[in-house]
Amino acid sequence: MSAMDEELPPLVDIQCKNSIFSGIRAIVFDKDGTLVDSEEFLRNLGRKRSRLIDAQIPGAGDSLLVACGLDGNTLDPAGLLAVGSRRENEIAAAVYVAETGRGWLESVEIARQAFDEADQMLKDTAPSPLFVGCLETLEALSKAGLKLGILSADTTVRVREFVARHQLEPYIQLEMGVDSGPSKPDPSLFLDACRALGVEPSQTLMVGDSPLDIKMGKQAGAAGCIGICWGQPATAHLQAADVTIAQLDEIQVSS
Repeated sequence: MSAMDEELPPLVDIQCKNSIFSGIRAIVFDKDGTLVDSEEFLRNLGRKRSRLIDAQIPGAGDSLLVACGLDGNTLDPAGLLAVGSRRENEIAAAVYVAETGRGWLESVEIARQAFDEADQMLKDTAPSPLFVGCLETLEALSKAGLKLGILSADTTVRVREFVARHQLEPYIQLEMGVDSGPSKPDPSLFLDACRALGVEPSQTLMVGDSPLDIKMGKQAGAAGCIGICWGQPATAHLQAADVTIAQLDEIQVSS
C-alpha cells in the first residue's frame, strides 16, 4: 500500500509563539542544528577535511575552512559546512585544489579521498546529542496524529542511523537525505518528502535552522516555515521564516 492510499492523518492546528498554522497533517524537520546538536562534530569534521587536503596541497586547507564557514570555533549557520550536502562540500574542496593547478578529475579524487579519510578518523566519535526537549516534542506531536519526517542535507544512510541511534522510529515516518540529484533548497525535495508521507505540501510544515530549509519550504508551497535558532541571538539568516523559535518545544498542538 502506498502512502497516498493510507488513511489521512487528522487535521491539527499548530501554535508557535503568536502564529497559528491551521489544518496541518505533517511536519518535516531538518536534522543537524534542528533536532541534533551537531555543531561540535561539524567543526571537527571541517577541520579534519581541511588538514588532510592541506597535507597534499599546502595552503588549500585555510581557504577551504573559510569557504565552509569555519572561523576559529565559530560555525556559520548559513555556511556550506552547516547547510550543504556532502557532495556540495566535496565540489567546493575540489575547486580550491584545482586552483593550485591540479586537473579537475585529480582535484575531485583528492577531495573525495580526504573526505572519506576524515569520516574514518571520526567514526568512533561519540554521537551528537539531541537538543534538550526534542524527544518529548516529537512524541507529543506524533501522539496528536501528525506524520513526522526528517529531510536532511546529510545522506539517507546517516539519517537512518541517526533515527535508530536515538530510537526515534516510533515517531518518524520518513528518513530522507540527499544522496544524488538536487540539494536544498530545491523544492522537489520537499515535494518528494510530502509525497512519501502521503500528505499535501499545503498541509505540511517545514522546520529548520537554515535559510535553505526556509526557501525550500516556501518554494514548495509549505503550510508554513518555522526557523529554529536554539537560543542563538543572531537570527538574521532566518528572517524569511514565518516564525522563529528558540527551542523545539515552542511547536505545540493548539488546544
